[in-house]
Amino acid sequence: MTDYLHLKTPGLTHFSFQANQALFRTNRGVPVIAALSHASHLLHISKLLTADSTVSRDPDLHAYASQYLQELSKALIDDVVKVMDAPPDKPLM
Repeated sequence: MTDYLHLKTPGLTHFSFQANQALFRTNRGVPVIAALSHASHLLHISKLLTADSTVSRDPDLHAYASQYLQELSKALIDDVVKVMDAPPDKPLM
């Protein structure tokens, strides 16, 4: 059984693509618990922005900010999944 408390992100997930080139990627060595916690916070803020966009004077601004936070959250979660799905005999880190 894998001890998930000691797993760290591999830093393999790229995001924010422009013209098929990644502008950013996740960092290697972040504990998966911290990465998932941060993704949860980002998704909560994204939810609040989406709710606020219905009453905002500039709903596009809220929508774009929410979309960016969702993209960041997805990258963090994808990076955690990569390390958790790695075979025990071939760890990514």
